[in-house]
This record gives sequence, structure tokens and C-alpha cells, in this order.
Amino acid sequence: MAKTKYQEYYELMIANNKALFDDFKIIHDQFVLEPQKYQDEFNKKGEEIMRVVHQWEDRLCNHSEGSGYGLYSANLAEKFKNQIRKNFPKFDEIGVKRSFFSLNKISPK
Repeated sequence: MAKTKYQEYYELMIANNKALFDDFKIIHDQFVLEPQKYQDEFNKKGEEIMRVVHQWEDRLCNHSEGSGYGLYSANLAEKFKNQIRKNFPKFDEIGVKRSFFSLNKISPK
């Protein structure tokens, strides 16, 4: 089965930045298990990932936007990001600051 354009760009992005994405995968998986502990490191490494993703997304969509296919380009960008989310489900949480707190249960008297 032939790969779509966004799948090809995704694979090229990963291959050309293998070490970066391998490192991010480790912190991503740790963040999934312990978000409070790994939030800062996840966001720091995530900044680099976001830069790379935006560069490749621009490459993918640039030609479509210039030829009058703006809506197609937006859909293409979304498909590209969905491909990223398959391997990095917490991708959309890069840069999000969470506050972690706990509430104590009040005992009835």
C-alpha cells in the first residue's frame, strides 16, 4: 500500500532527527507514568520537538497553501499531527504547565 504524503514526511522527520526523537520518547513515556516528576524535562525536550515538527509541517504544507489549497493544507497538517500523536499521545501537552495538588477528604464528625 502506498504511503500518503504526510506519512512520508513523518517518517523522514523521524529518520532525520532520530536521536532527538529517541530521547524525547524516553522522557515522554516517563511523563505518561509520572507527569508531576517529569513535567519540566518533558516541556524542555518538547520545545525542541515542536521546532522540528513545525519545520516539517511547513515543508509539507507550504506547496499546498501557495497553490490555493488552504483548506486542504489545514487538513494535511492535522493528519500529520495525528500521525505524531499515534507515537506520542502526550504531544499536545508540550508546554502546558500543570499544577499538582491534593485535596484532603474531610471526615464527617
